[in-house]
Amino acid sequence: MAGGGFCRLPNGTVVVALTLTRPCGGTGTGTGPGPDAPVRVLVHAANRARALTRLRNLGLRAVYLRGNDRPPTPDEITAVLHHPDGLLWRAAPQAGQELWHPIRALLGPAGHAGPARPAA
Repeated sequence: MAGGGFCRLPNGTVVVALTLTRPCGGTGTGTGPGPDAPVRVLVHAANRARALTRLRNLGLRAVYLRGNDRPPTPDEITAVLHHPDGLLWRAAPQAGQELWHPIRALLGPAGHAGPARPAA
């Protein structure tokens, strides 16, 4: 089960943080985690349901937020608010000074977590 939580911001939006198993279709950055390593994913959205829908639309189908046991830290909130997509990830637990990566680096060239589609 994924550990995670959320934080409601003063403007009414939320930041959801989830610790997930890395999708098998992801290619990563070369120095990132392997295919079974956990990753911390941050999503900025209007509400919790919309944040989870954003992840599900990218192919991460079995994403649920049950409870608030690991809410985002202030540093994580700052990182996701300053990113244009509002979707970030990095290895969990953090190793050294790893920076946040855009969600495209986790999902690979297909743009979703499923297997790559063959070229037509």
